[in-house]
Amino acid sequence: MDDIRSLKALQLDALREVANIGAGHAATALSQMINSTIMISVPTINVSRLEEVPPQISAPEEPVAAVLMHMLGDLTGRTLLVFPKATAVRLAELMLRRPQGSSQELGEMEQSAIKEAGNILSSAYMNALSDFMGMMLLPSPPSLAIDMSTAVLTTAYLQFGSDRDYVFCVESEFFMTDVREKLRGFFLLLPDPASLQAILRAIRVA
Repeated sequence: MDDIRSLKALQLDALREVANIGAGHAATALSQMINSTIMISVPTINVSRLEEVPPQISAPEEPVAAVLMHMLGDLTGRTLLVFPKATAVRLAELMLRRPQGSSQELGEMEQSAIKEAGNILSSAYMNALSDFMGMMLLPSPPSLAIDMSTAVLTTAYLQFGSDRDYVFCVESEFFMTDVREKLRGFFLLLPDPASLQAILRAIRVA
């Protein structure tokens, strides 16, 4: 599995292009959801072990909202869409057409909105990967976890096994031009071992 560490710049570029297309799809979907024009920055992507990811996302004591989905079909694994909690609250306000600052916590309505957003955004990234691989990917219904980033990722880590702990982490920044605000989110792809090898094979010939 250490061959994942030796990905050439060209192969990372191929992954970055997939992430870029996914983020573009996600921005389009998000702009339709909140009825606002959205620009995206070029997403950053890195490949690391799951336990190395939390510091990239937030400070250890900062809560996050994570939408977890199973990836089914020709490739299997899990996806996590992670937002810092404050970002998730703001996103819920935008989706529910509420004024800024009107939501302090993630109640039932807000959680439902975040799950819907996570479903649509994660599916956008999965569709980009599906097109790139020429394979069928089917997302499961989403579930939501609100906790410290370390706890959320440790749970995902424990549900895997010691041989499944590589994760592709895509950081995307969405800029809403109408309200001049930025939303930052992280899309994590945790492929099963066979799917990880399939992705590595695909980018090696890309």
